[in-house]
Amino acid sequence: MRVTTAFNRILALPGASVQSVAFTADGLVLGLRRRRRRRLQCPCGIRTWARYDTSRRRWRHLDFGACKVFVEAEVHRIDCRGCGRVRTEQVAWARPGARHTADFEDLAGWLAQRMDKTSVARLLRCSWEAVDHIVTRVVAAHIDESRLNNLYRIGVDEISYKRGHRYLTIVADHDTGHVVWVGKERTKASFEQFFDALGPTRTAAIEAISLDGSSIYLPVARDRIPQATICLDPFHLIGWTTAVVDSVYQAERPALQLDRHATLRQWRRTRYALRAGAEHLNDTHRAILNRLRRGRYRLWRAWELKEQLRELYRSVDPANARGYLKRWCTAALRSRIPAFKNLVQRVRKHFDAIIAAVQLGLSNSRLEGINAKIRLIQRRGYGHRNLDHLTASIYLCLGGITINPPTER
Repeated sequence: MRVTTAFNRILALPGASVQSVAFTADGLVLGLRRRRRRRLQCPCGIRTWARYDTSRRRWRHLDFGACKVFVEAEVHRIDCRGCGRVRTEQVAWARPGARHTADFEDLAGWLAQRMDKTSVARLLRCSWEAVDHIVTRVVAAHIDESRLNNLYRIGVDEISYKRGHRYLTIVADHDTGHVVWVGKERTKASFEQFFDALGPTRTAAIEAISLDGSSIYLPVARDRIPQATICLDPFHLIGWTTAVVDSVYQAERPALQLDRHATLRQWRRTRYALRAGAEHLNDTHRAILNRLRRGRYRLWRAWELKEQLRELYRSVDPANARGYLKRWCTAALRSRIPAFKNLVQRVRKHFDAIIAAVQLGLSNSRLEGINAKIRLIQRRGYGHRNLDHLTASIYLCLGGITINPPTER
């Protein structure tokens, strides 16, 4: 068997065959020859016979053991009428604008889904910047264009990616758990771009959306998807209530410090008992709450109202949720705790969205899990200076992209 025949069977590159083999200082260089005359294809899709000029180029391929492998071939440039400029033709074994073969990039993308880019660059013996650009091209090639189809229950949330209040807008599908869209800002215009990408038909198919009740996303949702049911995230509602309990605790703390047996440990235990859920308390914490009920009734009442609101999502029948929440609002106002008066006004403002979240069982918990994974992506990359590369990494790891490495084909 000839050497070129052996390499042809090993590489199995589409549309080309190995013509020459050379060992150089850079590694193994394999010269390729086109198998048949054909029309030249521009990356935009237009085909033509006309050539602008010809040159010889090199692409990095998968290593053979400890030896780097490169493939070389003559490629043509064409004066594309569709693009309106001179562009390099598209070859079958590499993506447009790449200096690595598609097999090399798919392996790099598969590794980037599972490890940090520095380790990928060291393993594949390429630069960190090369891995960044490879991830962008792999996402563009593999991302499912139909990911925006059949959306009917979505969630939206923001995540900070840089100091100075720099945020991303994340939209996810509740049914698949995949990120379907990433906005580069936390603004109304950025969220509206998502609905512009959906189009009128797919926008009209959305039935429910979960959000945090911010003044950014809520007005846009009401305006662009009026037919959809808006659900307020339970986590944020309980967070508002916990903040009220904290404010009552801070107001009562000076008086509590006059107690005879107060210690720093007791203060920490008291604060934990007030903030934690009733199911997480032990006998010591329950004893603290009993003492507060006898001595600091207002503080104990604040904790009780918080737990009663938590029961809305835990044990209350969704059919009775509306009446239960109305009675809770009345009880909170009768407690004569000023902070709860403001909270009741906030609850009544989002009353229908709170009830919808209970009845449909929707929350932003899936979005919070996605945000935690985005934090991991940032830590693995030691930060991302380029926002486009961070967006590509999010789509690669959380967008439902499946990459089969060359060893599994």
